[in-house]
Amino acid sequence: MNASTSNSAQTQSRKADHIRICLEEDVQCHQITNGLEHYRFTHCCLPELNSEDIDISTTFFGKHLGAPLLISSMTGGTAQAAMINQRLAQVAQHYKIPMGVGSQRVVVEKPQVADTFAVRKYAPDVLLFANLGAVQLNYKYGLDECRRIIDILEADALILHINPLQEFIQPRGDTNFRGVLDKIADLCIKLPIPVIAKEVGNGISAPMAEKLIAAGVQAIDVAGAGGTSWAKVEGERAENALQRRLGQTFADWGLPTAECLTSIRAFAPHIPLIASGGLRHGLDVAKAIALGADLAGLAMPFLQAAAVSEAAVYDLAEVLIAEITTVLFCTGNATLKNLQDSGNLQRIS
Repeated sequence: MNASTSNSAQTQSRKADHIRICLEEDVQCHQITNGLEHYRFTHCCLPELNSEDIDISTTFFGKHLGAPLLISSMTGGTAQAAMINQRLAQVAQHYKIPMGVGSQRVVVEKPQVADTFAVRKYAPDVLLFANLGAVQLNYKYGLDECRRIIDILEADALILHINPLQEFIQPRGDTNFRGVLDKIADLCIKLPIPVIAKEVGNGISAPMAEKLIAAGVQAIDVAGAGGTSWAKVEGERAENALQRRLGQTFADWGLPTAECLTSIRAFAPHIPLIASGGLRHGLDVAKAIALGADLAGLAMPFLQAAAVSEAAVYDLAEVLIAEITTVLFCTGNATLKNLQDSGNLQRIS
């Protein structure tokens, strides 16, 4: 087995491990939350609205969306991942909501798994986000590789996920992050589609967001703490006691999603902003939108549903939409813009 074959096998195995561990093990944060519990909507007992007039549609990157939801990046590269991505894409198309895919590094290493990511045929009309780890720009990945994964997905934007803690704990992780910001800036100039900077569950601070925006990134996905802990996930994959210990020690490391949202929006009022990290229902989504997010991304709830059936994903989407609509109705707001402008969400602690 040559080095390239060995690397692709390791990447594919890691992707299978990630799905299994997220579905079967307790890898959620317990000591840190997404921070949204510190906020409460003021109930409106007389909304002066017909619920049928409520409109939760929005736009992102100029595209009309049926709801302010993002099916966050999860998986690809295995047969199970192909099934999950197909189910998610079909639901994304039905509700006109965007979808990201998992890291496409495995496609570069093993082109024959491209079909596990190629969901455009199931979602011809929605925003699709390609995905690569930003640190891979220091490991022989560049413009050509990014163009390749964009073309496979027929993507509307490229997510560069930033995951230093995960890489440090991960067996044989890639930990040379020196100079990555300059390489992101170069990509932002040369790529024909927008670049989205995304953490993976430890959050993006306002100072880091400022640097990323200055580098040319056209949207930020805060991916804050409070949901799945990738330190825990990699701790479950540990090959020695040290890796297991690091996974335990840093299980709740990071910045809460709400803190990331408010701090970034305070200095960057117009940057497209995605809230993700521990969002579990439509009330979380509505709070994130009220705090200034343009979209709210969920991964674990969609993964759990997609692992069951396509019908379960449809059911989840219906519930999320109903929950968001309930918030608008019971706060007296007909649109998401009305909700953001209303000042209805109050910090209570």
